[in-house]
Amino acid sequence: MDTSLRTHTIRFASLLVLVLSIFSPVSESNQFCEAGIGYGDSECGIASSSSSKILIKGGTVVNAHHLEVADVYVEDGIIAAVKPNIKVGDDVTVLDAAGKFVMPGGIDPHTHLAMEFMGTVTIDDFFSGQAAALAGGTTMHIDFVIPVNGSLSAGFETYLGKAKRSCMDYGFHMAITKWDETVSREMEIMVKEKGINSFKFFLAYKGSLMINDELLLEGFKKCKSLGALAMVHAENGDAVFEGQKRMIELGITGPEGHALSRPPVLEGEATARAIRLAGFVNTPLYIVHVMSIDAMEEIAEARKSGQRVIGEPVASGLVLDDSGLWDPDFATAAKFVMSPPIRAPGHGKALQAGLSTGILQLVGTDHCAFNSTQKAFGIDDFRKIPNGVNGVEERMHLVWDTMVESGQISVTDYVRLTSTECARIFNIYPRKGAILPGSDADIIILNPNSSFEISATSHHSRLDTNVFEGRRGKGKVEVTIAGGRVVWENGQLKVVPGSGNYVEMPPFGYLFDGIEKADAKYLSSLQAPVKRFKATT
Repeated sequence: MDTSLRTHTIRFASLLVLVLSIFSPVSESNQFCEAGIGYGDSECGIASSSSSKILIKGGTVVNAHHLEVADVYVEDGIIAAVKPNIKVGDDVTVLDAAGKFVMPGGIDPHTHLAMEFMGTVTIDDFFSGQAAALAGGTTMHIDFVIPVNGSLSAGFETYLGKAKRSCMDYGFHMAITKWDETVSREMEIMVKEKGINSFKFFLAYKGSLMINDELLLEGFKKCKSLGALAMVHAENGDAVFEGQKRMIELGITGPEGHALSRPPVLEGEATARAIRLAGFVNTPLYIVHVMSIDAMEEIAEARKSGQRVIGEPVASGLVLDDSGLWDPDFATAAKFVMSPPIRAPGHGKALQAGLSTGILQLVGTDHCAFNSTQKAFGIDDFRKIPNGVNGVEERMHLVWDTMVESGQISVTDYVRLTSTECARIFNIYPRKGAILPGSDADIIILNPNSSFEISATSHHSRLDTNVFEGRRGKGKVEVTIAGGRVVWENGQLKVVPGSGNYVEMPPFGYLFDGIEKADAKYLSSLQAPVKRFKATT
């Protein structure tokens, strides 16, 4: 069989498997029942906790700036009281948390569920991805809405439809992929009517999502006027395109070519450029998935000078290195392909240090799951491998084991990095990200003496692989409460599609405090325009 025919045969077989997996006659409820995910008594024999009243007794309650031994009483989805020795009646579900930590559920600021990308769709939708998140102690996430044919409104409605079967609370960021007056007006609608307070600009993915500096400046100005946070995927897309051509010319077509074509210097350059342009406009900036020392150093320098820049590393960048991309087995190597790439040893440790010293502010995942069949689209060309890895279920455990167990951060820091700071940045604190009276009852009970092991055979994502396969550690989320319902307990997931709510996020979060004063100071410093006498002829 000649090479071209073999290639087409492999691609056709891959496509056939994907189609069969998507349109399988096996009902989704059976699929998830078999995975231990219940819909309710009628279908799986596992129902959500029927009690609307829960008492969590005797645990160490941890908030971002304080911890205390106390009871937590929940009623009708809201935390009603946090104090020692709460007395309750017989109609209350009591959970013993003695010797364990009671903390706000995790908030993942960076996910891609049911996302159409690189000719396919992520394998996790708003039900399976959220179910996986709940099993790992995350009770809210913020997903990225991609415009439909450039239309923000159409994109928003499409994603609301995708999220109809959600089983936990979620919010939206919005991507901006082109610029005109319609987009500008729609940004206002998104902020003022739809509860979106952040917009993402891609400096990478030339020919699809990438925008130029002119658009970036227009977007930054609009974000500033609306009190919305500008977010940037920082890689130099033109240089990446050149790097990809270089690798192909060298005959490097495998997954390792992905990392080689977009080295850390290109992430550092784009991060520096975005930071300087945001400083020029004087608007806050959020750098998503910081993967390299190069990018982190730019963030550190900007923050040192007083600029409002947020750096978000992701779980994979913190704990993995790029060695997997050189694995001789294509399927193994391809599962690690994401952008920016997982970096060489040393970058992860530096990012951990950045978290512990405050250079970086919170941890996301960039959960963007493609299965082995989808990854095989790029078996002969790394440029066609769908970019993305898992992490929404693993993040809370990995951050605890990597950062708390190692002594790099405190328990209160852990809550800040995995929950509270995200709630503050996106202006939903203390509704989310806190164990306080009046806060939503999104709560986890973590046992620091329990152990976890990560495997594709036991995780709750639909993914057939896991980039953290075989990793063990200490600190396990034993109970997850979402919206006042016990949804994860004793290794059983009890989720109900449609039980999640869309969370509107108001503009002008704390990062905008004092922006107007800074603008006024700048204007007064100009000493211009200078009054000049016009020469007479």
